[in-house]
Amino acid sequence: MKKATTLGALREIEARPAGSVKDELRANLIRKLRAGETLFPGIVGYEDSVIPGVVNALLSRHNFILLGLRGQAKSRILRGLMEFLDEEVPAVDGCEIRDDPRAAICGSCRRRLEELGDELPVRWVSRQERYVEKLATPDVTIADMIGDLDPIKAARGGRNLADHENMHFGLLPRAHRGIFAINELPDLAPKIQVGLFNVMQEGDVQIKGFPVRLPLDVLLVFTANPEDYTARGKIVTPLKDRIGSEVRTHYPAVVEHGVQITRQESWLGRSEGVQLQVPGFIHEIVERVAFAGRADKRIDRASGVSQRLPISCLENSLSNAERRILVNELESGVVRVTDVYAAIPAITGKLELEYEGELKGADRVARDLIQRAVRQTFEKHFGGDNLDQIVQWFELGGEVKVDDGTPSAEYLERVGVIQGLFELLESRGLEPHESPDQAAAVVEFVLEGLASQKRLSRSEERGYYLEAQRPEEEFFGDLKVGGKDRRSFN
Repeated sequence: MKKATTLGALREIEARPAGSVKDELRANLIRKLRAGETLFPGIVGYEDSVIPGVVNALLSRHNFILLGLRGQAKSRILRGLMEFLDEEVPAVDGCEIRDDPRAAICGSCRRRLEELGDELPVRWVSRQERYVEKLATPDVTIADMIGDLDPIKAARGGRNLADHENMHFGLLPRAHRGIFAINELPDLAPKIQVGLFNVMQEGDVQIKGFPVRLPLDVLLVFTANPEDYTARGKIVTPLKDRIGSEVRTHYPAVVEHGVQITRQESWLGRSEGVQLQVPGFIHEIVERVAFAGRADKRIDRASGVSQRLPISCLENSLSNAERRILVNELESGVVRVTDVYAAIPAITGKLELEYEGELKGADRVARDLIQRAVRQTFEKHFGGDNLDQIVQWFELGGEVKVDDGTPSAEYLERVGVIQGLFELLESRGLEPHESPDQAAAVVEFVLEGLASQKRLSRSEERGYYLEAQRPEEEFFGDLKVGGKDRRSFN
């Protein structure tokens, strides 16, 4: 269908101006609900918690805020609101704030309407153009958010200084008839917050002492960290009072949801002639690292452990496996547990440590988290298996040394002497010689799992071994004895 390019043509199609943007969002949301459509594609684990809160806010025509720690998909949810806007809406061509030609609020547009009448040019604005997002920082000014007045422009035109023609519009007016999202709201200076709630409630603002009437039609949505949001002095009370709904976000409640999110967001498709596989237990281990971090007292609870941690960890683990393949001139491979340990640099930078954690060091804390994740995953998959024969081989003095660079064929050759190991693989339907990459990954998972349970020891120098504990070690525990650290994973 041909689109109207002038006000006259637009009036022939629909004479009445469109309703408010909140009415538009509400109408489209109702249509999606009745049709049973997915409201926020890609958002996992919020179906019974966050999404109902957001839906209720939109149905109530509320400005709302998402409260949550970092990495909880707050910005993604706000950007998903675009899908509830109409695909296109008409606007005055050349207007900075995309004014509705049938109900203009801009002084310049009203003047042009008087001059041109039905010949006023119209353009069509996409839903993407109607979403404006700003990260709040302390240096944001009222000119950035609302706009500024140009006295020179007013003098040249012989106009009152408060006229719209003298204004350089800021981000909020440019979001007129759309959605304006502010991330980290408490970081805005109080005077900027005052300017926001004045526009929200009264539809006007004072700039340089001059009242400027701006009855903007906009949905205001915000994000904030709960610690900042509730701290006194971080957000002005009148603005807080004008935010209709407060929706709390959270990290994945179950590992399965976390795995689904991490798989969805990670870059796993390496295409340079290398075939890489990620076993399900690796996905679980990586995700459990984040879950363990969120429960660890050495990590700052107020800062949280972002969902970006398992995403970065998985990508880095994949890269370590890719490096092993390339160095050994292979064509395919499978990610192993030692690849997760090699991804520690992708973990440490995302941990905000408490005092006890600082004493241990980020690297040691990250290793502990991986070891805990390995143990939990191992007990889930092999908790019912009898692994005594494997442990007994090490009790009789057996040692085996492999590293993250050992190719699968060589890996299996070195561990093939361990009694009961290949029998365990075969009981799971895995033939070592038919699927060496997968077999090597599972073998390492078993050895790392036993080491995480303290049934084996592991060190960089000796690999996997079992050493009888001496009486002085039992007494001193984690202390170094005779200049050597006897702990596992030293």
